[in-house]
Parts: sequence; structure tokens; C-alpha cells
Amino acid sequence: MRRSVFAGALVATAAFAAPALANDSVVKCIADENNWCMQQHDYNAHRYSSLDQINTKNVGSMKVAWTFSTGVLRGHEGSPLVIGSTMYLHTPFPNIVYALNLDDENKIIWKYEPKQDPSVIPVMCCDTVNRGLQYADGKLFLHQADTTLVALDAKTGKEVWKAVNGDPKRGETGTGAALVVGDVVMIGVSGAEFGVRCFFTGYDINSGKRLWRGYSMGPDSDILFNPEKTMSLGKPVGADSSLKTWTGDQWKLGGGSIWGWYAWDPKLNLVYYGTGNPSTWNPAQRAGPDGKQIDQKWSMSIIARNPQTGEAAWAYQMTPFDEWDYDGINEMILVDNMDVKGKKHNVLVHFDRNGFGYTVDRESGLPLVAEKFDPAVNWSTGVDLDPKSEKYGRPAVVASKSTFLNGQDVNTTDVCPAALGTKDQQPAAYSPLTGLFYVPTNHVCMDYEPFKVEYTAGQPYVGATLSMYPPKGESHMGNFIAWDASKGKIVWSNKEQFSVWSGVLTTAGGIACVGTLEGYFKCVDQKDGKELYKNRTPSGIIGNAFTYGHKGKQYIGIFSGVGGWAGIGLAAGLTNPTDGLGAVGGYAGLNSYTALGGSLTVWSLP
Repeated sequence: MRRSVFAGALVATAAFAAPALANDSVVKCIADENNWCMQQHDYNAHRYSSLDQINTKNVGSMKVAWTFSTGVLRGHEGSPLVIGSTMYLHTPFPNIVYALNLDDENKIIWKYEPKQDPSVIPVMCCDTVNRGLQYADGKLFLHQADTTLVALDAKTGKEVWKAVNGDPKRGETGTGAALVVGDVVMIGVSGAEFGVRCFFTGYDINSGKRLWRGYSMGPDSDILFNPEKTMSLGKPVGADSSLKTWTGDQWKLGGGSIWGWYAWDPKLNLVYYGTGNPSTWNPAQRAGPDGKQIDQKWSMSIIARNPQTGEAAWAYQMTPFDEWDYDGINEMILVDNMDVKGKKHNVLVHFDRNGFGYTVDRESGLPLVAEKFDPAVNWSTGVDLDPKSEKYGRPAVVASKSTFLNGQDVNTTDVCPAALGTKDQQPAAYSPLTGLFYVPTNHVCMDYEPFKVEYTAGQPYVGATLSMYPPKGESHMGNFIAWDASKGKIVWSNKEQFSVWSGVLTTAGGIACVGTLEGYFKCVDQKDGKELYKNRTPSGIIGNAFTYGHKGKQYIGIFSGVGGWAGIGLAAGLTNPTDGLGAVGGYAGLNSYTALGGSLTVWSLP
């Protein structure tokens, strides 16, 4: 197996461009492609491996090499990490961590099982998932459901330090994977469905001391925006950019959860992440004093921050005054020198819940491309990309799909996508072989009826009833697509019966691998999407495919364990069609194909 020039160049660039800022242990770990050191694989979040022993010619002959049961039910998101001869696995609540010895029949080296109050479970919005561990300086970082950020000694599993990031009694919970840059470990928090004003926080990796915290909304001192230096759509945001877009003290219950995947540009020294929906889901309760729409910044936004200080360089709001729960939390994928409309840009590519695939200049934050990555999207006709327009950067809303214009207690029907978006947290992958992005998508629409809701700390603050279903006249609920981000075009698309809720892996072998909610693991040809391999796992898959090398052999693996928002009916035993924030009815057919279970399956060539 070889390590690609591309991967080596990435590491060299990171180390050369920002030697004082990069974490040497992470850079060194990434440099060995036999490892899988980060949930995103690298700081660019490409999820691409230069290992090529398994390729388009032989992937069809793969066999199961070994399996491991996690001993936990509910949804298994994220993936293990592989560092040298040790694999580190995580589970949903109670967030057990295992270290396995790959040199000795995958035996358990140590097991960490935190003691958490089970009262956090009802506060977790959409299953008890966790998106995984991150590694740096001989430590593993775990963000527990109860928001405790814990640093574990990677050799022994012993706690090095703990930091309490939030309070579940207020509705704050932890599901995300941290990111380490230099001596800072960063993590967000969930809770918009409970009226939490959410935040992104940096901690010292050696002591757990909080270094900074940037809220999603509030005064400039809280959101860490500089009125003159923080930019939006090419202009300084000005003073109180967030407060001016909220009525009264509503920002204190503002939402803006941060639970997706993060990326870092070493040259610009900027960390990129997305924020979620404003609270509540009833837009009528968030209207301005004149009864008109108001943006509610900085929910539904991409934010670029300095990892050492937390100060924001720029922000771009994709769905102002959200009326559909189109969280902007999905992964940020960084690609250099992309040709967009005849000009080279270092870009950030983001597949938003709102159904638009965005290509953004990651230095300026200016949107370059914004196109629908599912033709079913009907809530908007498009995004205005004319810098001279008064509506620059904003989507044009179709009035009949506006839950605000239709009114409180009115059921707005056939809105596409559904609240879980054309894509949720399941991360896409990029391949330098093709220059394309491989995107797991939801092909789902909804009915949405907002109603008035009162705020009580620690209680749901949603205010909408939803029903989900495939687009009218269609029966499939997912597509696995290849996307050209320079043009905003679908190159090929494979239908799936249910949403594709699994993260994608691409490799130098020319394959793209992903799992399905029924429990199939599939690998296809990156060029045309032709299916090359298919194998059934013990449960539905919402985990992320990954690969590693050990003793000269390449392995590919994935967690199975159905759950997440799409599988919440199975995971939590819900049967009312509108339960699970509308997902239970839409995915009721899943119980004919799969059942609960938590396992890791690993494949290799014979």
C-alpha cells in the first residue's frame, strides 16, 4: 500500500504553513495513511485515503475479516480511530470507549465506561448517538452525552482531565466529535429543541481549562464578533449584528446548535463549522415587532473562527429566519484551487440541510455556487449570488411552502426537503481522483404545522408537528450521488429505498463506500456509481465507513446499529407517526428490514 503524494502534500502544507499552530502529534499521525487518526480523516475533512490495495478491480472479492459487538443498542454514528496497532471504538450513551489490540486478535486492551445520569437520555433530541473520538498528544477526547468533555490517556484509558461543557437540566447535550488544533480542543453543544443558546468552546488540551466560548447569537462580546473585522458577504458585520435580528430577549433562547463536523485551514488558521436552527420551530413566535420576518443571526450559518482566540473572521447565513428546521451543521470540506467560473479559489464545500450544495471562498466567506443537490427541493427557487443585489446570498422562498406566511396552526404540505434535510450529519467525502464529492442524501418531504409553545427550562421548545414521506409519486427516500461542486451539478445518482444516513469513504483504489439504513454495506466505482460490492451487516447503518492498513493489508470497516433521527422509531420504540419530530411515520417500514444492535464489521481481501 502506498501513501499518496496528495496526502503527503497536505501534511507538509499544514506543518510548513503554520508550524506553531498545527498539533505535531496529529500531523504525524495523519502522515501515515495506515492510520485513521481523525473522524474526518484529515483537517480538510476529505474522508479520502490513499490506500489502494482494495480497488475497483478486486473490491468485489472482499470478505468479512472480523467483527466486534459494542454491547450497546441505539444508533452508532461516527467511526473508530486507528493509531498504529490500536483501534479505539466509541458507543452511543453511555459512551463506552474500547481500545483493541490489532496485533493480538483484536483483544480488548482497556474499556472506559463513564458514569452518567440516565436523565440525559430524554433530553437528547434525536437518539443517544455520539459522533466519535478525536486524538492528540497521546490523549483521546470524548464529548459525553451529559456534555462532559473528557481527555483519556490513549495507552491506559485513564482520565487525564474532565471539563463540563454544559448543563443537561437546561437541555444542553453532547453528541459531536471534537477538533484539535495546536493546544486547543474545540467542541460545540446541542440543545436548540430545548431553547438553549448554543455555543462553540475551546479548551486547553493539557489542562481542560476553558480558553474561549463563542455563542451562536447574542452581544458581540458573547459571539466573539469584531464589528469592523468580522465579515459577512464581503462587508463588516457592524455592531450588534446578532442582537439587531432578534426581538427583545428572544436571543437568550436562540438555539443555533453546533453538533456537526469541523475543518481547519492551516494557512488561514481558521476553523469552520455550522450552526443549527433558531428556537422555536414556530416562526410566528420569532417574528419581528412589526410581525415581519427577521433573520435571527447567527443561526443557520457557516462561521469561520480563529482556534486560538475564538474570534470570528466571517459568517454566512444560509437560511435566514428558518421556517423548516434546516440546520446548517453539516460538514465543511476544504479543497484548494478549484476552478469556479474560470477563476481559481480555495473553497469550502457544504451540503446544507436546506437542499443546496454551497461552494464558498473560504478566505472571504463569499458564496460562489449554490445549487440544489436533489431535484425534489421545492421550498426555494434558488439562491441570489449577485453581489449587487439587495438579496445577495439569500434563498428565494416559495410562498406556498412558507410555514410563516401560511400561519400558525396551519399545516403547510409537501415541503421538500423534510426537516431532516436533503442531507443531515452523515458526512460526504471528496476524491482527488475525480474532483467529485460523494454525498449520502435524504429524498424526503414533509407536512409542517407550527403551534404556540411556552418555554420551560429543560423541556422541549419545538412548537411544530411534522409528518415525513417520499416526494409525491415516488417511493424511494434516499440517493447516493456524485457532485461537481465547481458547477453545482449531479454527475450520477443511485436510488436507495431509505435515506442514506451513513458517512462516505473514498480511496485511491477508485471506490466510494457507504452503508444503508437496511444494513447493507456497499462500494461503488467513483466514476459512474456502478455497484461493485454489497454485504449485509447485523443492523442498519448510520456509521461512517473508514479504512486502515495493518501488517501490509488494507481493511475497510463500518459501525452498524440503526438509530439516529431517521431510525428513532426503532431505536426508541416509538410508534406514533408524528413522534421523533415527524420521522417515525416516514421510516415505519424500516422494522421489516432490520433491528437494533451495535457492531463493527471489518472487511479485507481474501
